[in-house]
Amino acid sequence: MGRLAIVLAGGSARGAYEVGVVQYLLEELPKRLGEDIRIDILCGTSVGALNACALAAFADLGAARAAKLKDIWTSLDVQKLVQVDTRGITALVSRLLGRNPTPARSSGGIMDPTGIEELVARAIPFERIRPNLDARHLDALTVSTTHVASGRTVVFVERTEGGLPPWSLAPTIEPRAVRISLEHALASAAIPMIFRSVPIGGEFFCDGGLRQNVPLSPARRLGADGVLVINPRYVIGAGERSGEPEQAPGPFFVLGKALNALLLDRIDTDLARLESINRILDAGVRSYGQEFVPKINDAMGLPKGRSMRPMHAMLVRATEDIGRIAAEVVRSPTFAARAGRGIGRLMHALAERDDFEQADLLSYLLFDGPFARRLIDLGYRDAKAREEEFVDFFTRLWGVKGGSERGRE
Repeated sequence: MGRLAIVLAGGSARGAYEVGVVQYLLEELPKRLGEDIRIDILCGTSVGALNACALAAFADLGAARAAKLKDIWTSLDVQKLVQVDTRGITALVSRLLGRNPTPARSSGGIMDPTGIEELVARAIPFERIRPNLDARHLDALTVSTTHVASGRTVVFVERTEGGLPPWSLAPTIEPRAVRISLEHALASAAIPMIFRSVPIGGEFFCDGGLRQNVPLSPARRLGADGVLVINPRYVIGAGERSGEPEQAPGPFFVLGKALNALLLDRIDTDLARLESINRILDAGVRSYGQEFVPKINDAMGLPKGRSMRPMHAMLVRATEDIGRIAAEVVRSPTFAARAGRGIGRLMHALAERDDFEQADLLSYLLFDGPFARRLIDLGYRDAKAREEEFVDFFTRLWGVKGGSERGRE
């Protein structure tokens, strides 16, 4: 019976999309498979780390944890959660001008994350993660961050056995065995320039998506046989491009696209590399028999835990432009009616600009219930539309058709 890893990518407020996919996976797909979905390994980066920690903390609830996440996301209020950090902006300008900066903990981003930090602390019972691991409701949880001083990816790992599995010594990736806490999750979600970095043990960490937005490597090292990647990124098709001359983009438009490239765009390369390895190993087995893979690993001197082996993968990504959805939500009469002053009014004003038809920057900051609900619904629909692919994925992962046959293994 194959071990399943769910890998949740970054995207800040776009993370609500991941909840919709997980809801379908836990609540509806088992009706078709005749078997509940067990998530063995959870790997998250940025907002994906927050969702992964919540799924781990509520792992003992089974399918009901999807509803827990949905309730959290749909109750968000952008007016309470997103505020401009005037001290952070002042400190940033001071640094650019070479002046003495303010203390590090109170600076480093243009948005004040206090509201989000307090919400995460209330909503996710991190103290339940260890008991759920001990009870074998899941096997492992990872949170990927970027170490500010060195630029390395630091992957915080907590698993049932404790310690670390065999791990290749890549110079840019450092695994650390820890009890994953609020600070680790917040550090992973701290987008540079937007939110301040987070101190852990005297070191500063920020968004893990800078180097490892889709943490496939931790999933493999922790023994996953199949990996389901959920990425709240829409890829525009060539036929969707307008034939009209493009206008010079404004700075907010460019910043939104830069965040897309920085935090969301590398998944295709990672999955293509994984698929190439799978094809090579599969061709070797067909040509030389079942001993091909262990012999190749022996010849390469790869010990158990670091060896090459097939790993099934499936990617679910948004089929609609989330930036466009953000613009529609913020431009709506209901949002305008409750925007009031502050960040809501600023967002509404920005969305009225012509170059915010695709409001990518707003979509990262729109921690708001109505927006989250639309993304959750989109994620659910996207997953349901690919039900046959899910059935094939789990058939290959489990080695049977699902249902009672798997239960007798």
